[in-house]
Amino acid sequence: MKNILFALILLFSIVLNSQEKIYQGEKEKVNSLIHTKLKVDFNFEKSQLNGEAWITLTPYFYPTNKLVLDAKSFDIHQIKINNTKAEFNYSDNELTIDLDKTYKKGEEYIVYIKYTAKPEEVTQTGSKAISDAKGLYFIDPKDEDPNKPTQIWTQGETESSSCWFPTIDSPNQKTSQEIYMTVPNKFVTLSNGKLISQIVNSNETRTDYWKMDQKHAPYLFFMGVGEYSIIKDSWNEKEVNYYVEKEYEKEAMGIFGNTPEMMTFFSNITGIPYPWDKYSQIVVRDYVSGAMENTTAVVHAEDAQQRKGQLIDNNEWEGTIAHELFHHWFGDLVTTESWSNLTVNESFATYSVYLWLEHKYGKDKAHANMYNDIQTYLQSQSEDKDLVRFHYENREDMFDTVSYHKGNAILNMLRNFLGDDAFFKGMNTYLTEHKFGTAEAHELRLAYEKVSGKDLNWFFNQWYFGNGHIKINVTYDYNTINRTVTVNVNQQGKTFKFPLTIDVYEENVKNSYDVWVNNTQNSFTFSFNKLPKLINIDAKHILLAEIKDKKTIENYIYQYNNAPHYLDRRLAIEELSKHQQTNKEAFNTVIKAFNDPYYEIQILALENIDLFQKYNKKEVIAKVEKLAQNNTKTLVQAAAISVLGKLIDPIYKPLFERGINSESYSVIGNSLISLYQIDKVAGLHKVNSLNNDIKEHLSDAVTNIYISEMDKSQLPFIAKHVLKGMFLSENKRTQQLYGEAFKWISESDNKEAITNLTDDFVKLGSQYKKFNFDKMAINMLNQLVNIQQKSNHSNKNELILILKTGMSKLIE
Repeated sequence: MKNILFALILLFSIVLNSQEKIYQGEKEKVNSLIHTKLKVDFNFEKSQLNGEAWITLTPYFYPTNKLVLDAKSFDIHQIKINNTKAEFNYSDNELTIDLDKTYKKGEEYIVYIKYTAKPEEVTQTGSKAISDAKGLYFIDPKDEDPNKPTQIWTQGETESSSCWFPTIDSPNQKTSQEIYMTVPNKFVTLSNGKLISQIVNSNETRTDYWKMDQKHAPYLFFMGVGEYSIIKDSWNEKEVNYYVEKEYEKEAMGIFGNTPEMMTFFSNITGIPYPWDKYSQIVVRDYVSGAMENTTAVVHAEDAQQRKGQLIDNNEWEGTIAHELFHHWFGDLVTTESWSNLTVNESFATYSVYLWLEHKYGKDKAHANMYNDIQTYLQSQSEDKDLVRFHYENREDMFDTVSYHKGNAILNMLRNFLGDDAFFKGMNTYLTEHKFGTAEAHELRLAYEKVSGKDLNWFFNQWYFGNGHIKINVTYDYNTINRTVTVNVNQQGKTFKFPLTIDVYEENVKNSYDVWVNNTQNSFTFSFNKLPKLINIDAKHILLAEIKDKKTIENYIYQYNNAPHYLDRRLAIEELSKHQQTNKEAFNTVIKAFNDPYYEIQILALENIDLFQKYNKKEVIAKVEKLAQNNTKTLVQAAAISVLGKLIDPIYKPLFERGINSESYSVIGNSLISLYQIDKVAGLHKVNSLNNDIKEHLSDAVTNIYISEMDKSQLPFIAKHVLKGMFLSENKRTQQLYGEAFKWISESDNKEAITNLTDDFVKLGSQYKKFNFDKMAINMLNQLVNIQQKSNHSNKNELILILKTGMSKLIE
């Protein structure tokens, strides 16, 4: 779940209150779910659900005459056991039912419950601003907001399905299901499994019957209701559908169209054909996270809906689509038995993005993705967290960069150690042995040991049941007489055991050595014929590690030109960019990267090129012009246009004006900013001529221009985008510019701007609550309250109410 822009994590690491963490093991299984049948309809006026549930169960092992179900904020109207009225007690979100007799293992019984679910009244004990606590969400249920469609959707993970139907809300339960959903005729519905029938009722409603015979965990149950266009696709004669808002109907295939190919690829690498009877994806408004892997009915946040101009540049949601699909093997088919073992679900789903990118687009794109994930982890200040954690304060704490990004990197190390054949066979063994059941990290280890014949306790103890990552300092001792070099690998802090690849380059010859590091200090001596041009540590860039070694400018130049990995080239360009003014060859190497085989390196070089130095200025600018006009990758075009814009030369005005007519939003945006830099009047005219929809999609460029103009009449627009500029941009000037705009809004009496800013805090705080952005958002909103309290604004009480309402939404 929730694979989305984790860049926010890099920018705020909030220290949680130190509280004693208790052991969090697998929930005891007293009764086992077998089947769940639901009949529901919706009270749009009250945002409530009227439901009937028939739950089939059996004792797990020991005989029992009691049943305890999770049922949060319900009105219970009637309960029967096998059609006989039952006694029950309902308190603290638990429903304790006296069975009609003592049942033994294997004896089935059916509990009938008639109830009303009241999600707006849900409180979950111990929750710390759990954004998905309500389980069932009504979006604009009374059709009062002209900017939002009326929708209903559910969010079960972690334990919020019990906010809309009674169940044993634990990941170690599995049940088949059937749901009858009655809705107004104008709406379509989506749920797990297949749509069996639709019956039109006499009161302008319709009852849709969804059924899934295969078992899955309660947190994966889903209902979606709204007005959608359904774009039909298929895979191996199975339905594949995309539910999007009608205005995105034409873009749906551009967004989701790779899904069938992904299904084939994932079926092949797991050795298990996609195991469910259909696959649907739906986009909803005001979603509490990025996406969720509800079995056969994946839900995506509205950011998944992109225009053609965005898709031409890059489908930003493709990784999320892959992530949620792969959960249908890791998470849905085989489910973590406890939230402590969450990484067994999430690390594989995160690693699937790497695997898909490697398959579809090549190693450079996959390596770039892995590098970004590792940086996210390294900068999250999470070294003290084990990958598998049996002690935590709240289950929501498990959804963090350790479970996702660190787990992803660890799987990549395991794959490298075992080799592809054993790695993928082990994956198949794990899934096959536990399909439609649950498992934990130990069983993953056993599967890989069974396949490979290797003992992997050392690996799992170190990486799954330990914390931290590799930190090494590398030094070199050259003996020119004996023609040897000794590579000293000194670990800092915790000592790890790991294989290490060292490549030694002599002119055009590369010698590769695989060694083992298992002590705090290790030294490895290699002979050479000619003094090495480069010694490349962790040459395959597999390790989850921070590596410090000293390289010369000449080493980096050689590295860019000879070492094959994406990171070799990236790190070389990053370092050489610092020396452009003083080293002509460093400068020329950065220019050479304009033609790198991978577009992100091209962009990196363009973003770092210094055109105000003394070398070959005209020739270099000519190369940038060519990229701006002819490069097949629009993101490279846009980067080149940005470089030319910084020259503030009127000669480029026609180029920028042509760029504004591009289909690519990145080209349009950078052309707008560049035009504004040389002709403010013309730039503003172009911005003001854009319709509101285009402005929203070009918000980076438009907001930048409005702020540069100090146009406070545009505060409402700026307020919707200022947080992104403050927290997501790595550019210091942009952060400063947007920070100043934030101050304008904070001190203003502009109700619309304060409302938009508050709404954005709530949106981001909810989506990134797992990474504690909700806490920072609450703190910042509280600061804004203090600013308004000290102001002389006539409407300050109204503004304070808006801010406090936003804080309440984040706390609830």
